[in-house]
Amino acid sequence: MKKIIIAAGLLIATSTYAQTEVSVGVTRGKDYGVVYALPQTQIQLELKTNKVSYTPGEFSKYADRYLRLTNVAADAYEYWELVGVTIKAVGVPNNAATYFVKLKDRTAAPLIELTEDGIVKSINIPYSGKKAEAAKPTLTPPKKVNPREFLTEEILMTNSTAKMAELVAKEIYNIRESKNALLRGQADNTPSDGAQLKIMLDNLNLQEEAMTEMFSGTSEKEEKTFIVRITPDKELNNEVAFRFSKKLGVVANNDLAGAPYYINVKDLKSVTIPPEDPKKKKELDGIAYNVPGKALVTLTDGKQKLYEEEISVTQFGVLEFLAPVLFNKNSTIKVLFDPTTGALIKVDREEGK
Repeated sequence: MKKIIIAAGLLIATSTYAQTEVSVGVTRGKDYGVVYALPQTQIQLELKTNKVSYTPGEFSKYADRYLRLTNVAADAYEYWELVGVTIKAVGVPNNAATYFVKLKDRTAAPLIELTEDGIVKSINIPYSGKKAEAAKPTLTPPKKVNPREFLTEEILMTNSTAKMAELVAKEIYNIRESKNALLRGQADNTPSDGAQLKIMLDNLNLQEEAMTEMFSGTSEKEEKTFIVRITPDKELNNEVAFRFSKKLGVVANNDLAGAPYYINVKDLKSVTIPPEDPKKKKELDGIAYNVPGKALVTLTDGKQKLYEEEISVTQFGVLEFLAPVLFNKNSTIKVLFDPTTGALIKVDREEGK
């Protein structure tokens, strides 16, 4: 069930309005209103990897003798590749920043739209709805070719593996000679039409590749994506973000089988945080929103810098409020928030009629 909460505002065309009330936390059913949360920032690392599975060819031990293919493994094995890392800021509900807007008669109580996680998105703006994501086209993997479909009767009738490997290798060399003859126009059956020539060359390439894999073996890649999230409550200096092993892939931070990748988060002090006055009591005043700070995020493997960008981090900013009087006049205030940071994007006024 969706958790999007929409509270219809009560706008009464009278000359006097009661005060819009906002309080911290949840009222447990004592009043009618809307509970919303402000987000805190998490740094999300999207790790794109490939799991590579190698299967040796039928004639792998003859690869060097007949085709001069060196370092061909005779046994199956697996290994992992780290293809890329994407970093971005995401917003998650901050349980310490939850607020309740009371809906009262004789007030211009706001219409509030929340995300599915309860983070405030907008005030007094028509419901945006959830856009349906376009279905991604499914890519059908190419059908695996069976190299034995291209073998001659003489090769298939051979009982000796070594002899069969020798005959297959000769067939590969014959295919290469045929391709060269076609490209040079020296073949007896060289077509005059370029499209037909391409079809013939593609077919010969397919045969050569399939039979060569009987010596070199095949490698299949399986793409896998891992998500790592880090909550920077403070600056981070060479903290282990994740570990990666060519044998095991992405492993736990404390698993020494993987090589560490380090993250640094530096507060750029872009927002001035006023000192707290212990004598002054903190009071809630209006609709709360975040003024996020900026942080420089760097990812390294201990030697090389892989990523460095500035991102907005709520924890390095301050909390501010929209005055309640804004919502208690003969006009409608429209407010748009950034659900990732809780920052104000836009504030508009719609005059009453």
